[in-house]
Amino acid sequence: MDSLTQIVLGAAVGEAVLGNKVGNKAMLYGAIAGTIPDLDVLANYVTDSVTAIELHRGVSHSIFFSVIFAPIFGWLIFKLEKNGPATWKDWSWLMFWGLFTHPILDAFTTWGTQLFWPFDLRLAFQNIFVIDPLYTLPFLAFLIMALRQKRDSPMRGRYNTMGLIVSSAYLGLTLVLKGIAFKKITDSLDEQGIAYQEMDVRPSPFNTILWSANVDAGDAYLIGNYSFFDDKPVQFSRYPKNHELLGSLAGNDKVLRLKKITEGWFTINEKNGQLFFNDLRFGLMSLDPNEQQFAFNYKLVSKDGDLLVEETPKMKRDAKKLMTALWGRMWGN
Repeated sequence: MDSLTQIVLGAAVGEAVLGNKVGNKAMLYGAIAGTIPDLDVLANYVTDSVTAIELHRGVSHSIFFSVIFAPIFGWLIFKLEKNGPATWKDWSWLMFWGLFTHPILDAFTTWGTQLFWPFDLRLAFQNIFVIDPLYTLPFLAFLIMALRQKRDSPMRGRYNTMGLIVSSAYLGLTLVLKGIAFKKITDSLDEQGIAYQEMDVRPSPFNTILWSANVDAGDAYLIGNYSFFDDKPVQFSRYPKNHELLGSLAGNDKVLRLKKITEGWFTINEKNGQLFFNDLRFGLMSLDPNEQQFAFNYKLVSKDGDLLVEETPKMKRDAKKLMTALWGRMWGN
């Protein structure tokens, strides 16, 4: 999830664990704990694109990381807050839950997380977008109300608990909504006589009303959108896989790693003699049926016997255009 959401979750968890002993400091250190796993993005500045993608939501988002580093961070806080009412064990327990709940929440997003690192298994339930105001804003409101209460006020704990309950209930609801969307999309495929091998369904940005589907139809992928306000069958756009365009690059180490990262959901296209690797998991840059630009795509550049993988930068105007299109499409076809 986005940084604000993880800060809110970390702060709420910190309050639940230690708020009655240390007051607002529990929220502060909980928020810090909720931020630490995402520091893996710093890899973007010290390594190549493919390695940075692999490291994102890797070891820092694992149970292993939470168990190993919670007592270390707890000891640092204990030394910093010497003579305070909380023990080393108290601070370690707070840090563990702050570190651990971060990847748990991330596991529900499209990108997923390697919760069981070093085992090669990425959990991605894909039932909530990385930014969802309906999850974050009510949660934040309850947290602020708790923050405004005195440490010994019973309302402080009640507000914080309500925030955790409401946000968790919404997260559970999104799983139900995904199941309904999945059924509606498969019904549309069956009604249109479309044969397929596999399907991947995820929410569109910022909401859980409009859902997108990637459909493996053999030599191509089909992409369709379903809104709970739709009254017509889902329409699908076709995108040839074009995997053969890779040629000798198909066996290149970086390309193989990209294939693994996308779990096979990728296409290749050629533009002006340049090859691009498209990650289908995060959708297109617009809802135009003729759109060819994917949100995450990588230019493959052969240079001096090596392969450079360069992520295509995203433009603010493209994001605004997409948001406008999503808002219109969300209310039905």
